[in-house]
Amino acid sequence: MKAYGVNELRKMFLDFFESKGHLKMDSFSLVPQNDKSLLLINSGMAPLKPYFTGQELPPRNRVTTCQKCIRTGDIENVGKTARHGTFFEMLGNFSFGDYFKTEAIHWSWEFLTDVVGIDPDRLYPSVYEEDDEAFEIWNKEIGIAPERIFRFGKKDNFWEHGAGPCGPCSEIYYDRGEKYGCHSEDCTVGCECDRYIEIWNNVFTQFESDGNGKYTELVQKNIDTGMGLERLATVTQDVDSIFDIDTIKALRDKVCEVANVTYKKDPKTDISIRLITDHIRSVTFMISDGIIPSNEGRGYVLRRLLRRAARHGRLLGIKDRFLATLSATVITESKDGYPELEEKKDYILKLLTIEEDNFNKTIDQGLKLLSDLEEGLVKDKKNILSGEDAFKLYDTYGFPLDLTKEILEEKGFAIDEEGFAAAMNVQRETARSARAVTNYMGADETVYLQLNPGLTSTFVGYEKDEADSKINALTTETEVVTELLAGQRGTIFTVETPFYATSGGQAADAGLITTANAEFKVEDTIKLQGGKIGHVGVVTKGMFKADETVHLAISKDKRGDTRKNHSATHLLQKALRLVLGSHVEQAGSFVNEERLRFDFTHFSALTKEEISKVEALVNEQIQTALPVNTNIMTIEEAKKTGAMALFGEKYGDSVRVVTMGEFSKELCGGTHVTNTSSILIFKIISETGVAAGVRRIEALTGKGVFNFYEELESELLKASKTAKAEPAQLSSKIESLQEEIKTLQSENEKLKSKLAKDALGDVMNQVKEVNGVRLLAARVEGVDVNNLRNLGDQLKDKLGEGVIILASPVEDKVNLIAMVTDTAIAKGAHAGNLIKELAVLVGGGGGGRPNLAQAGGKNPAGIDALIEAAPKALEKQIH
Repeated sequence: MKAYGVNELRKMFLDFFESKGHLKMDSFSLVPQNDKSLLLINSGMAPLKPYFTGQELPPRNRVTTCQKCIRTGDIENVGKTARHGTFFEMLGNFSFGDYFKTEAIHWSWEFLTDVVGIDPDRLYPSVYEEDDEAFEIWNKEIGIAPERIFRFGKKDNFWEHGAGPCGPCSEIYYDRGEKYGCHSEDCTVGCECDRYIEIWNNVFTQFESDGNGKYTELVQKNIDTGMGLERLATVTQDVDSIFDIDTIKALRDKVCEVANVTYKKDPKTDISIRLITDHIRSVTFMISDGIIPSNEGRGYVLRRLLRRAARHGRLLGIKDRFLATLSATVITESKDGYPELEEKKDYILKLLTIEEDNFNKTIDQGLKLLSDLEEGLVKDKKNILSGEDAFKLYDTYGFPLDLTKEILEEKGFAIDEEGFAAAMNVQRETARSARAVTNYMGADETVYLQLNPGLTSTFVGYEKDEADSKINALTTETEVVTELLAGQRGTIFTVETPFYATSGGQAADAGLITTANAEFKVEDTIKLQGGKIGHVGVVTKGMFKADETVHLAISKDKRGDTRKNHSATHLLQKALRLVLGSHVEQAGSFVNEERLRFDFTHFSALTKEEISKVEALVNEQIQTALPVNTNIMTIEEAKKTGAMALFGEKYGDSVRVVTMGEFSKELCGGTHVTNTSSILIFKIISETGVAAGVRRIEALTGKGVFNFYEELESELLKASKTAKAEPAQLSSKIESLQEEIKTLQSENEKLKSKLAKDALGDVMNQVKEVNGVRLLAARVEGVDVNNLRNLGDQLKDKLGEGVIILASPVEDKVNLIAMVTDTAIAKGAHAGNLIKELAVLVGGGGGGRPNLAQAGGKNPAGIDALIEAAPKALEKQIH
């Protein structure tokens, strides 16, 4: 039996059944269509259910597929054994009321024995204990002796899933040999050891079950067969497990390379190697089918798998990103059967990188918290982590429940899973935006907690840029004080303030707080619990005391430009929904005086045309000079008006609804222009992806746009000056220069080739004959690999049939090439093996094909020895 590879076996199976009149269909997506019973496709039959039930007519009554599948029921065992995995490919041939048991059994036997070449004596069929028809086919038609056909009961050989179509099964087992067995005297088909493994399952759907044990014969009988591709490859390649077959071994080896570990050296390390190898296959295929990481549904399955793999990478000592690197290997090994992997490669790798980066930002903090919780359990003599603590790890640090569970189980602890579920439900009912608070600095939270809880501030900045008010609290960076002196950093709280504190995506105001003799430079404005607004900065002159009246004045230019950017953000969101669709939702924003940043849900990069449409639509609303009005109303009233809520904003009973003509209506607590014409102009400067399914636009307004074009003009003039061309002729000048460079490069290559030829001189007198094969081994000075190959081609034409070996010292390195003609190959010469043997003499290594091979070396002093050794190396090959 030939050791067929995974990609070969897939093609062989599909081609075989295509020859039997089956329609070869591509694998369906892992995302079920119109099937709410499944999160993910978990069998070859699952996406074909509409054909089996008669809900849809199949494109043909005979179909064959290789279906990608994911099962996570045994996820906790993945890695711990070599038998478990979450991702697999299921080979299947299906009949919808066409052929039945006879053809299905004959073809399964024909494929395994005639096509794959499995020894018939190592195959053992099983049938349902009451299925005499299948037994007779195996015995009388295929010719299997009765004692080699095993009858099993309902548990093993009858497929049934509640009420609906069902039927007996006939499986085919393969005897892997005693080395995989348990060495028990009664070890046979059905034993739990690894000797006899099921490789094919024919399901004969011939009954309709009422779910209560009553069966009626189906008029239209179906065939649903399945065979795990990876398991078949395990048989043909005669390896221990799926982790040793060609495509998965290549991935496993890549994991070991990235982690700098060796497989089967340490059992604990092996668990992580296998887990990462399996999980990265699953996540790569899931992402290629449009699944994005999230905290619910199949997106949560993806996130669980991805983060388990990331965590086990840490256990192996991998410090840098690695998931995208491994995913690239998955794509390389599987793109033959799934070309969409290559098509979506950039997206897959980018999404993986983003998600891994996000997890890496929180994993260390989460592990530290978990370690502290473990210490607490030990101290309290408990062994169950509360659901509330497990939920905190999930919600704050992105630890999926089973990841926390896995880490704890390694140390003998468990989790209150019911408590976790309860905390999850509370979270779903509570608006996430309620948690949005901008802090000053982590250490200062303690300072602010010392303030009087009843202390509040009133924001008057909607109507005013300046105000007089009384100081009701002062703090330094470490304590509450009654006065702040020149040079001191601290925070001033007042009864009223025109300063806007960072919230709702709008940056804080800056400005000055003054008295007749003192000045405080406000660098930041923060919103704290209890309605407190703090002005953070430094005393630049004089002294401030509690209870004195001060004058507060914001930077009008900063506020004015921030207003423009904030109002433009509202226009942008509506424009995006009009151009891209109503799926666009705000996922974050930030506006300050310089620019605006808007994150939104969308699943692909915007095209140039889409960006242009959005930009034009916003500018149209600016030029229309829409009035901007603000109305205060209850949250219920606001919802009735259709006003959109903004991300991260906590709303009270009364809310501000900002309306821009008939174009935009949003709940917003920020500051805005009074008319869109004040924005002047809007320009998108970038559109990027920031997370799975989340895009980001950065844009400018007003003088920011003018500054942007001034900088562009400056760069254009600088480039024109460098190119010695007028700006209008710059493009044509660059094209001309590129053509000139191309011409010069071509001439340069010709000169290099001539120099290489001149450096070699006439070497045909150095040709030797080795057992009837002509050999030219020569040294040539200072020639790079490409020109060495060109030189070799020229010499091959002169030599005719034979072997050419050229070595060239270039600075302190060696370039080495070997070429072998067809006649010499037929006599045993092999360029790759010659290079492999000779390269060590120049401190290098390499290899290649029988006809061409190259290598590099670090020891030019060894070239003469290499040339001297060439005849003997060739002599060993000639037969």
